[in-house]
This record gives sequence, C-alpha cells and structure tokens, in this order.
Amino acid sequence: MVLGCKLLNRMNGTYILSKHLTPNVTLHPFWGIHFANYCSSSLKKPMVTHDTVSQQRKTAEGLQEHPPKDVALDVTSPEEKIEMDFDKAIRDEMKNHFKRLKDEIMNHWIGPGGRALHEVLGEQARVVWQFRGKEDLEKWVVTSDKMIGGRSEVFLKMGKNNQSALLYGTLSCEAPHDGESKQGGFCSMISRIPRGAFERKQPHDWSCFNTLYLRIRGDGRPWMVNIKPDAAFIQGSNRLFSYFLFTRGGPYWQEVKIPFSKFFFSNKGRIRDVQTPLVSDKVASIGFTLADKVDGPFFLEIDFIGVFKDPTHTEEFAYENSPDISPRLFK
Repeated sequence: MVLGCKLLNRMNGTYILSKHLTPNVTLHPFWGIHFANYCSSSLKKPMVTHDTVSQQRKTAEGLQEHPPKDVALDVTSPEEKIEMDFDKAIRDEMKNHFKRLKDEIMNHWIGPGGRALHEVLGEQARVVWQFRGKEDLEKWVVTSDKMIGGRSEVFLKMGKNNQSALLYGTLSCEAPHDGESKQGGFCSMISRIPRGAFERKQPHDWSCFNTLYLRIRGDGRPWMVNIKPDAAFIQGSNRLFSYFLFTRGGPYWQEVKIPFSKFFFSNKGRIRDVQTPLVSDKVASIGFTLADKVDGPFFLEIDFIGVFKDPTHTEEFAYENSPDISPRLFK
C-alpha cells in the first residue's frame, strides 16, 4: 500500500488530522481487479471519548499513548429520509380485522358470545361492566355542561384497592354565557359502544333478562339511568329509556334492581306522550346523569353493572297508551 495525502477535517471547532491510505489493488489474470484493501480507520464513524481515557497500546507506527479527544457528530444525511410504508400498515390493519372477523364467525357457530347455547339459556345473571383496573375505565366517557360553556366538572378514577369506579366532581347550575343556552348543570358518565371487526357496532343482547342490577354507593343525590338503543336499528340518535336512581348516602353499599318495564321513553330530553317498551336485544350503551339543580360536589361509586332474570317479575310494560289517557293520539 502507498500512503496517501493527509486531510484536515473540522468538526465543532476541533481539527482532526486523519491519515487516509490509498487502496491496494491486486490484478487477477482472469477477473481483472480482484479486491481493494483499505487499511485506514478514517472511514469509520469517530467515537466520543471520555475525559479520563485508559492507556492505549502502542501501535507499530508509534502512536502516542493518549490521543487527543475527538467529538463525534451523528448527523443524518439530508438524503436519508424516514420511510413510511403505508401499504404495509394498511395490510397489517386489514389482517387484524379479518382475524377478528374470523373469531367472531367461529364464536357465532359455537353460540352467543362464544358460549354454548344451553349455557346462555340457563344463565340467570350476567355482569356486563365491572371496575377492576384502568382498562375498565377506558370503556366509559365522562361529559358535563362544560362542553357548551358551563362550569360543571366531572372526573372518573379507580376507587380504593382498585375494586370500584369513583365518579366525582362539582355541579354548577349557572347558565353558559353563549347567548343561546338558558340553563345548565349536568354531569354524565356514558359507556362506549362495543365495536367488532371493521368497527362494526355490536349492541348488547339482554333479551334473556328483565332487570338491571347495580351495586353502588352515593352521597344521597338522585341520578338518572339512561339506556340508549342501537340507532341503526331504531331511527333517531336522541332516543333514550330512562329511570330514576336514588342513592341513600353513607358508607354502606346498596344493591339496586330496576326492571326493564319501568324505563320510560324520552326524546331530546323530553318525556314523550307515546310510550314504547325498551328493546332489550339492541342496547348500545348505558349512562348515568346528575342534573338535580343543586350546586356543589358529588360522587357516585360503582362496583359493577349487570343484568339478571327475576322470575317473580311478570310485568311487561308499566305505562299504558289508551284513548282515555291521550285521546288526541287515537283520532
């Protein structure tokens, strides 16, 4: 090899003198240039050395024991661009959805929810929501009149020992200063709509049950339980079936049972004259609303929310539509 010229590089104000060797080329009689051998380490990325360096071995060329400190810069070349493969991301997402769709089809052949039919028909109770970790809180959304300019605040967190969900906040009945709203003061907790493969809605099927079952603990304030049917099955996204939830207050838990026949029909916050029973096989979500027009703090602690079949409850619908009650509806 033949020693080449010396190059002077400048990096962050520090001059680095590096030796570059010319390649030693061997000519093969048949293949021409066979290989090129580089013996310089200047092609490697310079490494950062510490203030206290260990004694290095002397090389055959008589290098010093303590070389000067070099500063390494890891500068990305402007030609190097981050490659984002959107096609691969789409393919992976499609594979995931098709896998979920396959599992749903297999579970459907086995039975509702992947269980045998005789187990579902013999089921007397089912826990739909329970709160044992932060992943259970992600199935819910909290909202208040703050989104329209009000001053109510609501929060949701895990209770003591991660065995319940604690809904708390402050209710303010002051009307928003938007020039349109005349009243305010509400806080809500609403469950997310279950989604399947390809983001399809999967409403709850409670047709085998007739009663809502809750284990709660509150501060004595009245709440409203709202069940929302699937909007794709029943036209109108503002339809709700509601009933009252009265908390006792104090440190003791209370178990609340509300038959589905007691839920009354409302639309856009108004109780309708024509009442219809709850369609329990197409339930999209459930929610809890506080709007008792009393300013101040509140809390509601929930252990679980479920449904069960009460054999002693035979009422189909608690409200009646007849010409005597609403004659204008039957003209």
